[in-house]
Amino acid sequence: MLLNQPIGVFDSGYGGLTVFKSISKLLPQYDYVYLGDNSRAPYGNRSFKTIHEYTWECVQQMFGLGCPLVILACNTASAKALRTIQQKDLKTADPTKRVLGVIRPTAEVIGNYSQTKQIGVLGTKGTIQSGSYLLEIGKFFPDVKVYQQACPLWVPLIENGEYDKPGADYFVKQYLDQILAQSPDIDTLLLACTHYPVLQQKIKAYLPQNIQVVSQGDIVAQSLVNYLQRHPEMEQRLTKNGNQQFFTTTDDTADFDHHASIFYSEPVKSTYVQMK
Repeated sequence: MLLNQPIGVFDSGYGGLTVFKSISKLLPQYDYVYLGDNSRAPYGNRSFKTIHEYTWECVQQMFGLGCPLVILACNTASAKALRTIQQKDLKTADPTKRVLGVIRPTAEVIGNYSQTKQIGVLGTKGTIQSGSYLLEIGKFFPDVKVYQQACPLWVPLIENGEYDKPGADYFVKQYLDQILAQSPDIDTLLLACTHYPVLQQKIKAYLPQNIQVVSQGDIVAQSLVNYLQRHPEMEQRLTKNGNQQFFTTTDDTADFDHHASIFYSEPVKSTYVQMK
């Protein structure tokens, strides 16, 4: 048995840190490993095949770091890679390990936020094209009408540190205008990309006051609590020393640490891990 068996949290870049922040706040006792695939970010415009390949490589890397449970804190990876990993890859690699995503936990509750039963979903091109939110929300809330809008320039703006600059306002307003033009009755906007909470202040500034903005961090964290309660066999495997380790696939760890600390709201010290 490995001495350290942390919970793994994965994202294509920095965005998953907004989810990790909520998870570690709610469950501070566990050990954690965070891995950002920054050298290959963003994932949003890549093909299903490439996203699966990259995501599975990173998941295996986290298994190698001792993680028996990995959370894909990335909507694009959850939409385009999770099912194949769960149904095929894990069966041959290690059936005792688990990989979870962020789409289903969000879909299970998002309908409760809307009074008008009309929800807008903002995500990457990959997430929107997959139709995952239409399908999953439809399972739990068949009476809710879901509108979608891809926001392909938001992640590059965020990853390059331009999210708080005046230039970002144009692209924030552009995509919000497009989603709201689809229906006047949308009262809830889901940020279906874990990067987007960094833009939340700008997003709210361009919305009517009656429209609420929902990010995923607290939803996914509570879902993980519920999962561990339902699966004591996994919960008992996880080590509880309150340790956190950060890894990135970019060799510029100082740059990663600088940006990551903004997302995580605490200082971050990372280690470089090389992918093939």
